[in-house]
Amino acid sequence: MHIIDRRREGGKSLTNRQRFLKRSKKLVKKAVKEAASGRSIKDTGKGGDVVIPADGVHEPSLRKGRFGGRRERVLPGNKEYLEGDRIERPEDGEGGGSKASDGGEGQDDFTFNLSSEEFMELFLEDLELPDLAKRQVMGVEDVIPERAGFQSSGPPTSIAIGRTMRNSMSRRIALKRPREGEIEIAEKALAKLKVDDAPSAKIKTAQDKIDTLKRRKKFIPFIDPIDVKYRRFEGVPQPVARAVMFCLMDVSGSMDKHMKDLAKRFYSLLYLFLQTRYSRVEVVFIRHTHEAKEVDEQTFFYSRESGGTIVSTALEEMLEVVRDRFPADQWNIYAAQASDGDNLPSDNLKTVSMLQDVILPLCQYYAYLEVGNDEQQRFRMSGDEETGLWRAYHHLVASGGDVAMRKVKHRREIFPVFADLFKKRETASEAASA
Repeated sequence: MHIIDRRREGGKSLTNRQRFLKRSKKLVKKAVKEAASGRSIKDTGKGGDVVIPADGVHEPSLRKGRFGGRRERVLPGNKEYLEGDRIERPEDGEGGGSKASDGGEGQDDFTFNLSSEEFMELFLEDLELPDLAKRQVMGVEDVIPERAGFQSSGPPTSIAIGRTMRNSMSRRIALKRPREGEIEIAEKALAKLKVDDAPSAKIKTAQDKIDTLKRRKKFIPFIDPIDVKYRRFEGVPQPVARAVMFCLMDVSGSMDKHMKDLAKRFYSLLYLFLQTRYSRVEVVFIRHTHEAKEVDEQTFFYSRESGGTIVSTALEEMLEVVRDRFPADQWNIYAAQASDGDNLPSDNLKTVSMLQDVILPLCQYYAYLEVGNDEQQRFRMSGDEETGLWRAYHHLVASGGDVAMRKVKHRREIFPVFADLFKKRETASEAASA
């Protein structure tokens, strides 16, 4: 018997949801990425329904053993069996399944609704900014709770049992609260006096002693509210890793609408990733043609400015911003550049020189995304499949420059390339332990 919960979101248990996500995490995660690839950028961070194969969901089920067992059923419209008839159990493999049948019946895909938070957590789970290291106790700080003694009030989960019992014992000893053994000894002594026909005065004294012990035990509780102590925590400021991401985008005339759309989608995904996963990451937007300037988010994504192409102007603008606002000894600096690969030929040498000598030594990570289309090769005079900027950067990488380079021609390639650029990398300690 399979029990399927078909209630909408409002009636579901959070615990059950988390258990389901844990059991089917791989399938749900794959479905999330497939769903994201078909969405527009503005809808990427929204929750919604994801579809996973029904045969991949291994739900707990209740069933009888293979042998034995007895049950009675009412079969409406039955023309074959009478009351009391016994029906043989079907052999293994008979009676149902997801294989093809003449009736055309099969199993539906399993649809599961994810909240925005759950969707984004699965969508960005395997991504991170590499080598996030430099930490400074400046600006906004993380506050981490640390143990700071005890207090007399607090939530039940913070009760310090050891300290509470120690206080209880100290109070009982100080107030001379009688133990069970003391009362038993006094009662045995009283019984002995009565058996020995002791004088009534001695019997009365023994009885008064027992009454006093019982009264003291009654009015001195085992645990008093004043004994209860709670663990106390104080927020301690901690250094935070601060990072800045420079987004450099070519908006020159050689970038057609398709290429700009690819670049904007990549940066939209990057911006969403940074805003969702990191609280202390600044984002600087720089657009460039034959000249570069820092712009706001709205201008970066929606302005229609165009012109010639000189890539080094963007690097010069980035360097100026770093010197003014983001000292390299205090900030983790990242950069992502998107271009169609066209650049003034005389500027390629200057661009590579700036990257190698100035920009890369400041950066934790530098990524270059070259956008293109299927028609681009047809109109290139040289017939070479690689652009001048790609060849220049490739030569830089070959000589030891740390630049991550990828190419994108279609929308469907955006997320795989993005995930590859920012996937979690094995640290030195993890590599050593492996």
